[in-house]
Amino acid sequence: MGTPEFAVASLDALVNAGYNIVGVVTAPDKPAGRGMKLTESAVKKYAVEKGLHILQPEKLKNPEFLEQLRSLNADLQVVVAFRMLPEIVWNMPPMGTINVHGSLLPQYRGAAPINWAVINGEKETGVTTFKLQHEIDTGNILLQDRFTIAENDTAGEVHDRMKEIGAQLLVKTVDGLVNDSLKEIEQDNTTELKHAPKIFTETCKIDWSKSADAVYNQIRGLCPYPAAFTQLDGKTLKIYSAKKEHSKHPDTPGTICTDKKTFLKFATADGYISVQEIQLEGKKRMGVEDFLRGYR
Repeated sequence: MGTPEFAVASLDALVNAGYNIVGVVTAPDKPAGRGMKLTESAVKKYAVEKGLHILQPEKLKNPEFLEQLRSLNADLQVVVAFRMLPEIVWNMPPMGTINVHGSLLPQYRGAAPINWAVINGEKETGVTTFKLQHEIDTGNILLQDRFTIAENDTAGEVHDRMKEIGAQLLVKTVDGLVNDSLKEIEQDNTTELKHAPKIFTETCKIDWSKSADAVYNQIRGLCPYPAAFTQLDGKTLKIYSAKKEHSKHPDTPGTICTDKKTFLKFATADGYISVQEIQLEGKKRMGVEDFLRGYR
């Protein structure tokens, strides 16, 4: 069960490991683009290519869907980047339902663990496979794998590494469940937890009164999507990449400094953020020099 590109790597790993995929559950086709043409999810495209049986329920409690799901007689369900499942679904197979989550649980439970780990300046993250239970992302841990977040990594770069690491961890997990070599570990709820809620517009708005590090991490953590933004002459300016400078300065946070040719930077509480790749409302995404050449 999955929808975006992230889930394709896991499905592909299971197929290549020789597991019998009796069905693929993914989101219904959605109208997208200017022509509002019906678009298939990344998981559906892959499943069609491999000739796998596909289910695309609007509602997960729909009796017809539940009947179809039951008829597949799956031993195990695997969820990667899908939606919340009702108990009637996750409790159906004899071996239960497992999830691949993009953090080292119990830290960063929620919808956007990759973004928040980068926004918070974490130096390390990882992937967790766990058994689904009632409360979201709280089930017993099966396996974990950790890796480093480099200082300049964007959420997009962490995502691409994580989907491969997660896919391999999933195969290891299913192998372990089949040969009964895994020990379930209860999540530790006594530690102070950092959360990973959904990203909203407010999350993306830059507050220049924060430190250069905080703003820089916010830009990295929201790149390539949905992107951190600020205002320039009353228009939204999305910032995809930037450099940070630490310095004492007399400028008010948010002050713009530019030579109108090669650099455009914003003052923060303790330095500057020099923007590199940006997109002004109504314009294409471009490098700062190209932008300054055409902007008055």
